[in-house]
Amino acid sequence: MLDRKPVDRRRQVLEAAARSFETFGYKATTMDQVAKLAGVGKGTIYTFFDNKEELFGEIMSGMIRQLRDMADRTVNPELPFVDNLMEVLHRILDYREQHALAAKLSQEVRDIGTPMAKEGLVTLERAVVAYIARHVKEAAERGEIRPCDPELTAYVMLKTYLALSSESPHLHRPLGKEEVLDYFRTYWLEGLAPR
Repeated sequence: MLDRKPVDRRRQVLEAAARSFETFGYKATTMDQVAKLAGVGKGTIYTFFDNKEELFGEIMSGMIRQLRDMADRTVNPELPFVDNLMEVLHRILDYREQHALAAKLSQEVRDIGTPMAKEGLVTLERAVVAYIARHVKEAAERGEIRPCDPELTAYVMLKTYLALSSESPHLHRPLGKEEVLDYFRTYWLEGLAPR
């Protein structure tokens, strides 16, 4: 006789919802659709989640946990702060561009401006800023960088990085990974003032 594992219905619902949000976006995803993809009755979904917003929030929380775990695995304590920061930012940007849900949310915000899709992206950005801010604070405490407002610094660092990498083709030729690192070092570590 075979031992069968009990079916984790909550996980089944979350996986189906993630597929639906990735494929159709936030606005076009319905609880009926999620139930169909999960192979469960709609009532089963409501045993775990009160509404679509709560289900979406759970999926976004999982995505943020994945991002944080990936960033933690990327950090090398032997490297200086800025090298770790650049590697983490590169990995986060790759993740964001390759992760189907993040890509779909970006498209949905751009095309129709769905408020919950926008909120999802803002939540993701805040999590990235909080992660960077923690490392900025630690780097300042170690004396690697001057004392500063960690959250504001993290926010501006992220925006600088995005401007140099993913958004750079709008301004000039696309920059390679090493060029992004060089410019980031110039603007953030060395500054533009003559020595």
